[in-house]
Amino acid sequence: MALAGQGAITIWQDVRPEARADFFEWHNREHIPERVSIPGFLRGRRWAAIEGAPEMFTLYETAGPEVHTGADYLARLNDPTPLTKRVAPNMVNNVRSLCRVVFSTGNGRGGMVATYRYDVVAGKEEAQLALLTGQILPMLAKRPGIAGVHLCLADSAASSVQPEEKKSRPQQARVPTWVILVEGNAGREILDGACREMLRDDVLQATGAVTIERGIYQLQFEWTHAEQ
Repeated sequence: MALAGQGAITIWQDVRPEARADFFEWHNREHIPERVSIPGFLRGRRWAAIEGAPEMFTLYETAGPEVHTGADYLARLNDPTPLTKRVAPNMVNNVRSLCRVVFSTGNGRGGMVATYRYDVVAGKEEAQLALLTGQILPMLAKRPGIAGVHLCLADSAASSVQPEEKKSRPQQARVPTWVILVEGNAGREILDGACREMLRDDVLQATGAVTIERGIYQLQFEWTHAEQ
């Protein structure tokens, strides 16, 4: 199934051990529902790593990238709740990209997702985009056990803005500019095998990909705008 809109916020992070109970209570009962209540936010999902790092991966699907710099979202970011202020300093190794969705297709939502995040050397962007959208991703979407395939490209400037909520984090988040998400619905081995065959590092690197980081995550929590 395609993502719900034309925008995506992708977040990876670890949580310090002493804050895990607070994190889950906050993220499940307050933070994701609060975010999805913002106009233009359509769905929030969180997964936990079974391979790779950081441990947590959160995806917000939005109507479009304009939502990420809109007044409603910025107002929330600049007025964090008391629980947010308590939990946020314990979220480390943060990676966060505010993206536009440039390719998204599938036939459902998967309980697992493989995530790829990386950058592309200057001048190679068009070659990388053609490789992914013209060849690899449409073929990958047709593989057995693959529920959805998505390519998201980050707005680096928007992703690097530091509102009040982000200032409480122990370090500024890294911003990968290329994000591939592959949702699986038939088990880890099938998802892992399809991705390793079709999204090989050497193939992506041939058209400029650098610093490729990969993980496989299991779905933990989902909240949609209709549940508000």
